[in-house]
Amino acid sequence: MPEKQAVSVSSVIGGEGKLSDLKVFHILESYNIPLASYGFASTPGEAVEIAEKIGYPVVVKVVSPDISHKSDVGGVRLGLTSSSEVYRAVEEMNRVIQVKAPGARIEGFLVQKMMPKGVEVIIGSLNDAVFGGVVMFGLGGIFTEVFRDVSFRVAPIDVREALEMIEELRASSIFDGYRGMPPVNKHALADILVKVSHLIIENPWIDSMDLNPVIAYPDKAVVVDARIIVRR
Repeated sequence: MPEKQAVSVSSVIGGEGKLSDLKVFHILESYNIPLASYGFASTPGEAVEIAEKIGYPVVVKVVSPDISHKSDVGGVRLGLTSSSEVYRAVEEMNRVIQVKAPGARIEGFLVQKMMPKGVEVIIGSLNDAVFGGVVMFGLGGIFTEVFRDVSFRVAPIDVREALEMIEELRASSIFDGYRGMPPVNKHALADILVKVSHLIIENPWIDSMDLNPVIAYPDKAVVVDARIIVRR
């Protein structure tokens, strides 16, 4: 099973447009941004090894530069709870994708710990022509497009400004505990916001970045999925 290694941001860019999931995760790791445990597999057997190491349940996603919407072509499997399910999922993905996305290059498969439910938020950033680096915070998951409840700051920001961004949301009370849900660790979210603000400032070739969802818990916050677009 291939081991993850620390890499510099510049060494994984190497192109334009949307970066692969694996490159995105390496960039985030270089800034110590917390991610759900994961590994990269080239074969069904490697996928099983990774799943056994990080623990079930897991999610398996195809890694391909030619596929933008993985779920549309059968490239995502959720809630896998055994080695046989993981092995079969990778085999089936290979078959289904060849039919639904013929010619798509399959670089491998991302095997990731499936995180328990928490409060989902989105943390984003962009390099604006006028303001330069800008960081964004809002409700994540399915609520991102529905409520558009977001706050913005010009990067870089500090912890105080990050906490202000969190409190500015109309639905900020959800972070203090709501209808039986425990309060979340706002400082863990603020820490990610600060790191993202520095990432976008220090890497101007990154055009935009979305971490969605970031799942917040009482003791931590973890990035589950992310996208980076490199400036053309």
